[in-house]
Amino acid sequence: MSWAPEVFVEGKWSRNGLRFATKAEAAANAFNLMMRWMLVEDARATEADEPVNYRWDATVGLVAIENEKVKS
Repeated sequence: MSWAPEVFVEGKWSRNGLRFATKAEAAANAFNLMMRWMLVEDARATEADEPVNYRWDATVGLVAIENEKVKS
């Protein structure tokens, strides 16, 4: 299980391919997106079945999980 950030735009909830390990990370990413886009009315985090592929770092922002594994 993972968490997906979603934004409410033009009367519907939309999501992208980002999946996070925690609800807090997904919500932080969704809120960040809401602050940058003009038409977003709301943001939330919902459960998803896809594997985790990103993490949210409060200092750096979006970090791809693949990139971290390559560095190790």
